[in-house]
Amino acid sequence: MPNRQTKPRRSEVALIQLLPNALTLGAICAGVTAIRMAAFGGFDTAVALIILACVLDGVDGRMARALGSESPLGAELDSLADFVNFGVAPAMVLYFRALEAAPQIGWLAALAYAMCCVLRLARFNVGVKSDAGGDKRFFTGVPSPAGALLALAPLFVMHAFPALAPLPPIAVAIWLVLVGGLMISRIPTFSLKTTIYAEYTRLALVAITTAVAALAIYPWVTLVIFDLGYLVAILVAWRASRHPQIEAED
Repeated sequence: MPNRQTKPRRSEVALIQLLPNALTLGAICAGVTAIRMAAFGGFDTAVALIILACVLDGVDGRMARALGSESPLGAELDSLADFVNFGVAPAMVLYFRALEAAPQIGWLAALAYAMCCVLRLARFNVGVKSDAGGDKRFFTGVPSPAGALLALAPLFVMHAFPALAPLPPIAVAIWLVLVGGLMISRIPTFSLKTTIYAEYTRLALVAITTAVAALAIYPWVTLVIFDLGYLVAILVAWRASRHPQIEAED
């Protein structure tokens, strides 16, 4: 009798291991929808969706590591999501809100910001794959999620203080390009692996809870304060980076 060819055994994947990539795809949907909402004047919703994308970006990678479901596909999806959510979406939202009055210069600024974001992500991906070490307390340049929130600062100011005169489109365009420059710069910025002393954990939890509550009650003013605080943190990180390196624990 002829030998029957045995079918190769199919590998199985637990459904829960698909969750990190599902969150990443959800973040991309949030970023693309933010662009759509901004095109129709829904800037509140657009900003909320970009913030949601920031949250999902912080969760998906950690969940993948916790579930042991890290993969090259997930890494590529995460990088593509970051470009859409923190490179394209903020530039388009800001263009629709504050740059259409100067379409040529505004569009150039939006393109410059998006290109800086993709270059920053490419540099980060190359750095992750290389064997070069570094001070784990710091990123090199402003990370793309923080860059997105910094880029949207003019929108936050206009909504937080509507009585003020509208910001000139040229000033907004210059700001957008400057934020793009911060992303591709060599300026050190604090990493989430930065540690704090154990006795400060309660204070940190209270601060985080208060910040979330303030964001829910006074969103625009809170976002302006967040951006100002982050700019101060960049200066603090620059000074701290000049001290002897202290490796943060994984």
